[in-house]
Amino acid sequence: MVKRCLITLLGSCILAFGLCHIHALSGVTEGGQLGLTLLLHHWLHITPAISALVINLICYAAGWKALGKSFLFYSFVAAAGFSGFYRIFEQFPPVFPELAHHPLAAALLGAVFVGLGCGLCVRMGGAPCGDDALAITLSHIFKAKIEYFYMISDITVLLLSLSYIPVQRIGFSLLTVLLSSKLVGIVQRFNFPHGGKK
Repeated sequence: MVKRCLITLLGSCILAFGLCHIHALSGVTEGGQLGLTLLLHHWLHITPAISALVINLICYAAGWKALGKSFLFYSFVAAAGFSGFYRIFEQFPPVFPELAHHPLAAALLGAVFVGLGCGLCVRMGGAPCGDDALAITLSHIFKAKIEYFYMISDITVLLLSLSYIPVQRIGFSLLTVLLSSKLVGIVQRFNFPHGGKK
């Protein structure tokens, strides 16, 4: 249990770093709830450290019967970890300021951080974001790969993000969404020797 919590927190840390120091800086957004927090940050100036936690709690409260207590526990660890780490990371100047001028590099690097971070959390039995909970539930119900359900929610948010992101950058955002969704699926199915859920 302690090991799973630590790996979940590691995943949350990786995810928060990628969102704060790559996506939020570069104008290459994510889809799903992560993209939604960036959308709210842009238009309403609400930090993702707060909006992510509120959206998560609403989603988890709505689906706790279907998802089970263990899932909710690790999801709470992941969500709280993400909000806490994001709050810490946003106190510091950008680590990769040059990425603002290199959207392709931001898309590729951001996909690695988001896919690996989120994938570790999901693999340990929790979800750092509300749309992760939705994707996991639908994946179990329909017996389909989790990345398909990520892509649906991601593309929806990307369309909304056209309200503040130039069309050219949405192409890079679509690339990062496709790559991070695929990476979440790969990490989620990875066979850890002594941890996680099958």
